[in-house]
Amino acid sequence: MKEKKWVFRWKSWLAPSTVPSVWERKEGGHFVRARVVDPTTGRMREIKKSLPQADLATAFMWLNDERKRIQAGPLLAQRRTERFADYAVSLLERKVNTREIKSARSREKWRYTLEHLIAGTEAVAAGTEAVSGFGEMFVDQIRPLHVQAWRVGVCQLIAAGTYSPVTANGWLAVLHVIMKAAKRDFELPSNATEGIPSFDTSEHPTYTEEEPNTLTADVAAEFLTYMREECPQHYAMTYLGMATGLRPSSMRPLRHAGPTPDVLWDKAVILVRRSHTLGDEIMDTTKTKLRQRINVPAEVMDVLRWHVETQIVTPEQRASELLFPREDGGLRTEHVLRKPFARIKALMGLGIRFTPRGLRRTFNDLARMAGVESLITRSISGHATDRMREHYSTVTPVEQRESIGRVLHLVKPAPDDPDSARRGAPSGAPGPAGGAPQEKATG
Repeated sequence: MKEKKWVFRWKSWLAPSTVPSVWERKEGGHFVRARVVDPTTGRMREIKKSLPQADLATAFMWLNDERKRIQAGPLLAQRRTERFADYAVSLLERKVNTREIKSARSREKWRYTLEHLIAGTEAVAAGTEAVSGFGEMFVDQIRPLHVQAWRVGVCQLIAAGTYSPVTANGWLAVLHVIMKAAKRDFELPSNATEGIPSFDTSEHPTYTEEEPNTLTADVAAEFLTYMREECPQHYAMTYLGMATGLRPSSMRPLRHAGPTPDVLWDKAVILVRRSHTLGDEIMDTTKTKLRQRINVPAEVMDVLRWHVETQIVTPEQRASELLFPREDGGLRTEHVLRKPFARIKALMGLGIRFTPRGLRRTFNDLARMAGVESLITRSISGHATDRMREHYSTVTPVEQRESIGRVLHLVKPAPDDPDSARRGAPSGAPGPAGGAPQEKATG
């Protein structure tokens, strides 16, 4: 019997076996080593592993399986299956960890939405049926027909007045994000939500003729007067919102002092670079990821100085860097202006709905009536596009009437037009070709 030749290699004493690439270990078991082309890189990849408990056949099988796994590549790996509920929750965690979802409000919206997408919605009105969720379904088995059936059920709940189509469109948007990610993660041939239409919102307007959620100039001035007299602690925030159109979520985390203040007193500048939605969590960015530097007039700075000197009174407030702190020095809640607004509306006898968001709409209307250019308005309010600025605007009857009058002024005939008098045209009616006398054609 031929004596084995042991060599010390790869930190072990090894001897060749009867199978290529498999070595016998002096201490027992086997050691495998081979090289195979990795299809993802086109380069040789080394396989090397000590198998102390494996016999020759087991070691060879392990090596052969590892070769096949590498040669197959990740694109040909066996597709995993996962239920929608598990995948949706894990996707939310991933987006939070990667900071794709930053704000506490966005996390809350996702959790609320997942409850409806996973568990479905019960029938809450006569003539409606329960809407099944996708929770128990395997993600790779969800088809457009399933999504369409879910949409039909939600449409019935909307028709019954249980949910708003705006809310349902929020659910559909999150579902689309989940299935788009699943298409990539599970290598699915298609996204089951592609081609599924949004819920119709044409019969559910956010702002109406009766409830525009904006104030005219004279009513806005009266509103501010009442606010200063009745709720002085909230006057400066209301004034700043009406003067700049800033979102309340951008005003609550403003700092008036500290190493990085957002109010630059000597330069009359306000830096908008943080956002607050829920709890005590502050994002170091804004909703639109836009950092603003707003140069404000002296009257705005005077109101803010008055606020700091007279309305920040408790020891905790004075120790806080915040411009609008609570009595304990913490952040105001998102609902801080609701009660003051309701009180002022009652005192004024204001018969329309006016919310803190209406400050943004009022600013856009007042800026337009003041002749402020769109570019400048957007640089102050933080609207990313003209489309959003227009969404937050309401054209007044006076603007329409005066605009039509200016158009008619261009085509109004001259008072001494003999043709107009001969035809008996009413005052203000346009003559031919905008009031210009017609000339006979010459050959």
